[in-house]
Order: sequence, then C-alpha cells, then structure tokens
Amino acid sequence: MSAPSDAPAPARRSPLLALPGAVSGDGIDAPVAAHYGSFNGEQRTLVSGDGFVDLSHRGVVRVSGPDRLTWLHSLTTQHLEQLQPGVPTTALVLSPNGHVEHAMQGTDDGEAFTAHVEPGAAPALVAFLDRMRFMMRVEVADVTDEIAVAWRPVEPDDTAPGDGPGKYDLVPRAELEKYAAAVGPAAGMWAHEALRIARGEPRLGLDTDHRTIPNEVGWIDSAVHLDKGCYRGQETVARVHNLGRPPRRLVLLHLDGSDNRLPLHAGVVRLGDKEVGTVGSSARHHELGPIALGLLKRNVPVDAQLDVDGLPAMQEVLVDPEVGLHFRR
Repeated sequence: MSAPSDAPAPARRSPLLALPGAVSGDGIDAPVAAHYGSFNGEQRTLVSGDGFVDLSHRGVVRVSGPDRLTWLHSLTTQHLEQLQPGVPTTALVLSPNGHVEHAMQGTDDGEAFTAHVEPGAAPALVAFLDRMRFMMRVEVADVTDEIAVAWRPVEPDDTAPGDGPGKYDLVPRAELEKYAAAVGPAAGMWAHEALRIARGEPRLGLDTDHRTIPNEVGWIDSAVHLDKGCYRGQETVARVHNLGRPPRRLVLLHLDGSDNRLPLHAGVVRLGDKEVGTVGSSARHHELGPIALGLLKRNVPVDAQLDVDGLPAMQEVLVDPEVGLHFRR
C-alpha cells in the first residue's frame, strides 16, 4: 500500500550504518543507528564530552536572500531580525490558533539561514514558506540531499559536562564519513534520546500533537520571544502566558523498571481510572533508568503516582502548572 500523499518523505539511509556494530533505529529514526553495540557506554561517552551522534536523517532547509531574517522574524515565534552569524536559535511556526506546526533549529552565516527539522518534515516547511514569500527577496530550498546533521555534546574548547544541549554540526553529506572519522566515536540514537529526554527537550510529533501550544512543552524559554512584534498564533501564546495556565504540561516520567519494557509511544497515562495524558518519547538512561516524556492535563497533582501504559511512574515537573499565576504576581 502506498503512503498517503501528505506523509513525510522517507529519509535516506545513513552510510554510517556501515560502521562496526551499527544497529538500525526504529520508526522515523530507522535511517540512522540506534546504537553501535553499547547504548549505555555510548551515553557515558557523550556525557564525558566525547563523540558525536549521526542525525543525518533530519531534514535541512536553507533560506537565502537579503530579506531572509526580517521575513522569518515576521513568520516565526523567534526574534530573528538582528540574529548574528553563527548564533544557533530555535524557532516555531504556529497555526492561527497557536498550535505548533513546524519547529526548526538553525543558524545564519551572513548569507543564508540554514535550519534542520524532524525527519521528512523539510518539504512541508518549504511549501509553507514558499506560499508566504509574496514580494520578499528570499529563496527557500530543501537542501537535505546536500547537508547532513550531526550532534556533539560540547562546543569546541568547552569544558562543561556533555549532558547539556550540545552543538549541532551541518556537514556536507558527501563528507559525512570523513567527519565521523575525525570526530568519533559514534554514539547512536538510543544514547542521544536518553540524554535529550532527561533534559526535558521535546521532539515535534513525538512529544507533541496537533493541539500542542508552545506554553505546554517548555518552548517559551527556548523558542519564543515574548517581546517581539506580531506573528501568526501570537495571541494564544501571549494570553496563556500572561493571563492563564497551560491546558496541558510536559513532564519527565520516572518509570518503574521492574517490568523490562518501555511504554508504547502515545500510550495512555492514567491517574486511578481516569485518562490524564499520553506518553511520548521513552528511553533507558544510564543513571536514571527508564524514563519518558509525557503530556498531562494541567490539574494532575504533581506528586501523584501515575500508570503509564501499564507501568507505575512518578513525575518530575518540567512545565509549571501555575506558570501563568506566578507571572501575574
């Protein structure tokens, strides 16, 4: 059966799956390695500040032209008009009702803004941006076939621990194997995801759904500039931030490890006999054990024990359920 016409385009298989011990990932991460023989050892390597993660299945979009930053500033949640070359940033595109439609991370080099997105998401973002060009002096291109993405745990010359947000590298796709040989050792997606989940960083489409607004998943601090001018969906973001409370909230779930499994993606989270949310990404952390990100109703008590797809779990607050109330004070 053929895929629906609006389904994300499949990502190309990474050449780094030919490295010794490489085991392919699952789902949208299948084109890259889940691990290279020891995902716990690979986590420790990344935490020590060494190694890299192959994210070459992510989509890459380039926006060039003299009006690019002013134009992107008007379309996204981020303040981009004075973005300096080489400074990484995260930006969202929202629906008119404030729901997150696209999430991108990128940098400007003085001539073009290059951003990476979830696997298969580049064509839809390019199509949206093309529709919004009007008379602006910009060009938009899907350059996924030219540019691959990799992640390193620390900036060059940085001595901080490697469990921080790290650094994304944009590598010419033809040079990916040369990059791996120079930067290695390679760590797989299981290690990368465990550290990401522990940091409380959501992935669009895995830890969000079509109703998600930035306030619910912690993107206010990292991807939304609250003092910039108007953009699509701004009214919802501002209203929830200034006057209300997020209808749902992202949490870090600490799962009972006695049952040797992880919850199914989009599995139900229950409090007693009531459905109170869904589970997103999950992983086995080398220190915390099994963990997951969940999206819960705002009024779920923060100290409540939950049932996550049949697994007992406690929650760690990532998004304050009373953030709007605190702001008004």
